[in-house]
Amino acid sequence: MAGLIRSAAQRTLFSSYSATSKALINGLHCQSRNAISTFPFQSSPYSTDTITKSPFEANILRILRNEIEYQIEYAPPHQPATKFNSYTVEDQPGKQLMIMKAKYGEIEDIEIKVSMVDAVEVVPKPGDDSTGENVRLHISLLVCISKENYSDAIECWCSAWPDSLVIHKLYVRTSDNKRPSLYKGPHFGSVCEKLQKVFRRYLEARGVNDELCVFLHEYMINKDRIELITWLGKIKSLVEK
Repeated sequence: MAGLIRSAAQRTLFSSYSATSKALINGLHCQSRNAISTFPFQSSPYSTDTITKSPFEANILRILRNEIEYQIEYAPPHQPATKFNSYTVEDQPGKQLMIMKAKYGEIEDIEIKVSMVDAVEVVPKPGDDSTGENVRLHISLLVCISKENYSDAIECWCSAWPDSLVIHKLYVRTSDNKRPSLYKGPHFGSVCEKLQKVFRRYLEARGVNDELCVFLHEYMINKDRIELITWLGKIKSLVEK
């Protein structure tokens, strides 16, 4: 994520996340006292010391161990949440997404596929200092609302900013969705304002709202930490073999 933020000024927002968002549509950190104390690769960090390694490999292992220890001590991740309001939260370890599910009423099912942070927006700092900049992290989500005994479903592509939800597109998902000529509706911002307001309330009633955005950003910042530490551990294990 740090690399993503550092390169933010060199990219426009929509060019940076369009590919990720399309992939999501097609199929898709906050510190805690309850820090994860162990990862699979931490149980015996020096277990391969008896194996002779070249000075170069030994140096790589030393750097990897130091980096893992630093990352865990600097901002230790906590166990990912498994519930949010009426939603169950299903992490996808090793993948750049997670899935949330809920029921609404007796026959309605809601599934939300959520990307990890996939873009940033550079914005001026508030106040008199016009030379400073802040970044806002962006998360893509695809909301699918289906009903029992009914093959079609509503799909909604949204942007989750740290404090607000933006709706981009509404789809009607059918068994014919693979046909290239299928009409998928206009951009949400181009439909009449009354329909926009009504559908926002429709999503809000199902828990797809600004509060969800706050949760998603906290969740994905923590997931980013977990995935980074796990990735470092896998690299270390491969070098040790």
